[in-house]
Amino acid sequence: MKINRKILKRYNKSGFTTLRKSEMTAEGFNPKFFTHYWKNRKGEVYLFVYEYGFLSTRNNGKEKYVLVTWQDYMARNLK
Repeated sequence: MKINRKILKRYNKSGFTTLRKSEMTAEGFNPKFFTHYWKNRKGEVYLFVYEYGFLSTRNNGKEKYVLVTWQDYMARNLK
């Protein structure tokens, strides 16, 4: 998890970024290691490594991750 958090932190400086999966996995990112998850109203599940989250998606035929940071409003939707 330490490596995943370090990679997410490095690439997500703005708080919301989209990045190719291949770029992150080449650096050692493993999506199977996460601390918790959050589901948005659309039903998409964001996986988090502490305060840094990611969503697996496909855009223009390419596998990508949408990177986000934890926001206070996300805690209200937890059960």
